[in-house]
Amino acid sequence: MSRILIVEDESIIRTALRRLLERNSYSVDDAGSVDEATSQFNLNDYNLIISDLRLPGAPGTDLINLAKAVPVVIMTSYASMRSAVDAMKMGAVDYIAKPFDHDEVLETIANIIKLRGAEDKSKQTKASPDKSKAASANQMVGTCKPMQDLFSRIHKVARTDATVLIQGESGTGKELAARAIHQQSSRADAPMVSVNCASIPESLIESELFGHEKGAFTGADSARNGLIEAAHGGTLFLDEIGELPLEAQARLLRFLQESEIRRVGAVKSINVDVRLIAATHRNLKALAKTGEFREDLYYRLYVMELQMPPLRERGDDIITIAQQFLQKSCDKLGSKLLKFSNDACQTMTRYNWPGNVRELQNAIERAVILSEDHIITTDLLGLDIEPGSLAELESSFANGNSLVAETTGDRTERRPEQNLSLDDYFQRFVLENQDSMSETALAKKLGVSRKCLWERRQKLGIPRKPKQDSTLASE
Repeated sequence: MSRILIVEDESIIRTALRRLLERNSYSVDDAGSVDEATSQFNLNDYNLIISDLRLPGAPGTDLINLAKAVPVVIMTSYASMRSAVDAMKMGAVDYIAKPFDHDEVLETIANIIKLRGAEDKSKQTKASPDKSKAASANQMVGTCKPMQDLFSRIHKVARTDATVLIQGESGTGKELAARAIHQQSSRADAPMVSVNCASIPESLIESELFGHEKGAFTGADSARNGLIEAAHGGTLFLDEIGELPLEAQARLLRFLQESEIRRVGAVKSINVDVRLIAATHRNLKALAKTGEFREDLYYRLYVMELQMPPLRERGDDIITIAQQFLQKSCDKLGSKLLKFSNDACQTMTRYNWPGNVRELQNAIERAVILSEDHIITTDLLGLDIEPGSLAELESSFANGNSLVAETTGDRTERRPEQNLSLDDYFQRFVLENQDSMSETALAKKLGVSRKCLWERRQKLGIPRKPKQDSTLASE
């Protein structure tokens, strides 16, 4: 069990954080100041120290030198990147902004402890650092071919200092891929600084990235290091780089070309050793053609491209990931262990997942909260499934229900033959009936929308009957 020391002078925050960590199987001690922490505890007995930045007496950053090899995470109520940069420049491994998000805190702690090899297997991981890095990078899971190809490319590029561009839809885990690259690289012991370019106001982006000198602009009362400087020796991850203003793009290009930066308001440049990983869900090549993104920067970023596969293309990986999220949600909410119904599993593998892994995680947490039984059904997942969609069609067939709506009169309901697959049955039904039925009638008979019928035709390559020429028809 990993041991964590909390140093926080506000008792309410200290107690809340302690309870959160203890619920997640950490051994926790706490203190109200640096002096109290050093007088009551041996700092080297802990796997991690979490300290507030501003404390009575000495600041929390003093613990960085006092703790020596023990990693220190700094908390700040100011939620300021500048405070975080200063703390990380002094040696803090990460920062937490108050009020903190429970999931983010737990993920940050787990990543640091895994990276440092600080649990019971620490001696073994020191003897085999390659295994330690591989284990810390194993936060993404997947056995499908797209993910195995991705893991292979991550392993190859991690051994270099090449710039990496990660592309993929929102929620596919681009930051996880960036962390895997960093953790498998020779820079793993240095900081990885993550920046969401879309979350920083355009007027502050250059100051945040490159830093500024005192008096560079109104409110610049002192000189500040930028986030690129904070990542010196390590990795800078720029998420949503497509949202970066053009002026900041020009400065970033110079940094990539010259390995140097110049703070806002400064005359001299500063040499930095930083590996850049960028990510976006947008088409940068298309943006470059329209002038919304610098073409020269695009080609500088396009040294190595990683494509994150959308969740809908990952097959059985969906259930593997869902089981992990289910375990995590049950532990987090103090719920008994639940399991998915067969119908829920079928729905998850066939659903389109426009929000990808993030949507899957939220759906499962919602289901755990609402569950009153030990089974999670499709209804509890709350997925926005279009009536008469392809997913509903496949789910209905898998449950042995008829695809054909019941009719009255002489026509009898036709049920799928037992030995036919859904594709075989669908193809046979459409080919046998499209001469006598319109697309609307076919869709209605199958109990699906016209869109669903069109999608299935495209998937199976079933041609539509060509419309008969009106002149020939009248002859």
